[in-house]
Amino acid sequence: MAEQREYSVGQHGNPYKDWQKEEGIPAITGYYIKDMNEVEVKPWARKGGKGSFVNLIGAEEANDCYVCEIAPGQSLKPQRHLFEEVIYIVKGRGATTIWNEGGKKQTFEWQEGSLFSPPLNAWHQHFNGSGDNPARYLAVTSAPVQMSLFHSKEFIFNNKFVFKDRFSGEEGYFSGKGKSAGVRIWESNFIPDVRVFKLQEYKERGAGGTNIRFHLSENALNGHVSEFPVGTYKKGHRHGPGAHVIIVGGKGYSLMWPEGAEKIKIDWQENSMFVPPDRWFHQHFNSGTTPARYLALHWVSHKYAISSREYKGIEDVEQGGDQIEYTNQDPAIHELFTKELAKVGLTPRMDAFYKKK
Repeated sequence: MAEQREYSVGQHGNPYKDWQKEEGIPAITGYYIKDMNEVEVKPWARKGGKGSFVNLIGAEEANDCYVCEIAPGQSLKPQRHLFEEVIYIVKGRGATTIWNEGGKKQTFEWQEGSLFSPPLNAWHQHFNGSGDNPARYLAVTSAPVQMSLFHSKEFIFNNKFVFKDRFSGEEGYFSGKGKSAGVRIWESNFIPDVRVFKLQEYKERGAGGTNIRFHLSENALNGHVSEFPVGTYKKGHRHGPGAHVIIVGGKGYSLMWPEGAEKIKIDWQENSMFVPPDRWFHQHFNSGTTPARYLALHWVSHKYAISSREYKGIEDVEQGGDQIEYTNQDPAIHELFTKELAKVGLTPRMDAFYKKK
């Protein structure tokens, strides 16, 4: 359900789309990507590797995503830019060097499943640690917003300002150490492997699920990880655009729909990605034989709440919120889930959750 697209610039132009076109790599759109490892990548001169933009419909230029591949034994070119970027390692292992203009360099290693964010406008360079296999990562960025605000590539990519309040060159910035900053909030600049990171109970979203929210590199652009058990599904809910949902474990499907309209079914597996459009309801279902876990990268952190879109929280829609309680959902939703589980010889384990509100 992904396709390449051609750009058409309107009367007033679009600095972000203009820049993407100039980068000379493919731009993929649609509702979802089945496997990020299968996204076509082509030579990307500015990066010094291969890449592709992945601009799914639900991002709506609130943020964006790209995939980048580093050849075996090679490195990308040093980069810095005035937009935030959160990086998830899809495959491979390697290292990244970070430094401020004129400052001391520090290097940390990463692997498949790692999550980190180069501090805003700090120099960074990525290295593939394998001489035999390529390394691939995806990055969600705030580039569309910054391009639209400044419409100056020189300002965004060649600005010497150092955000010392975010990163002053301190040793161990990417050590992987962290601290709890509240209920289900973890502050750290490097997560070694989100696929096995310990989560905390999150009853409000249903189905015995667990969750943790990350705060990385003093960003406004951050994310969270959620997991839910075999034979269960989460409550339907809605919010603004730009939440890039990456499956990091398990198999299942999600339903997405605008209020009162037909539902779109997205089947997913590890390394699938989709982005629910603005104010569309969406609901996640574990139809596999192992727990399902996903990483969502999006705007809003516990420190910096940046959002121009309405969000009414986890209260029931009947109470004015943005979540659908199990007892109020369309009966066809549970019927479909029962049929999907039967394909792997399982039955739903939802009775206990239906009784709780």
